[in-house]
Amino acid sequence: MLNEFKEFIARGNVMDLAVGVIIGAAFNKIVTSVVEDLVMPVVGALTGGGFDFSNYFLPLSANVTATSLAAARQQGAVFAYGNFITVFINFLILAWIIFLMIKAVNRMRASIEKKKDEAPAAPPPEDILLLGEIRDLLKQRA
Repeated sequence: MLNEFKEFIARGNVMDLAVGVIIGAAFNKIVTSVVEDLVMPVVGALTGGGFDFSNYFLPLSANVTATSLAAARQQGAVFAYGNFITVFINFLILAWIIFLMIKAVNRMRASIEKKKDEAPAAPPPEDILLLGEIRDLLKQRA
């Protein structure tokens, strides 16, 4: 069983998956920081407090008289649609940020590939040049 475990761990796709998870966690921190620290303060300043609909709900019972969602849930059943709206708006903002980041990375890759294509080809080795000269001399004699 131990040998099978070693073979399983030694496979390349397991290591690729582990690297992917680690890179994904780091990328998640970057995206979260961009959204929370850069985008949401601007959105909050533009909208006068941001998108927080978390206390929007409809009471489903006559016993519910509270104005906050937490207190209303203690009083009875509520249809809490506000939190869904907030999460959905945050998702759209996050998806837009990820789209912009991927677009920037793709543009950077394209410019790197373009530079590689524009780089002059290395001159052929001396032996190839010499063989080309011999070929040309043989063509002249014939």
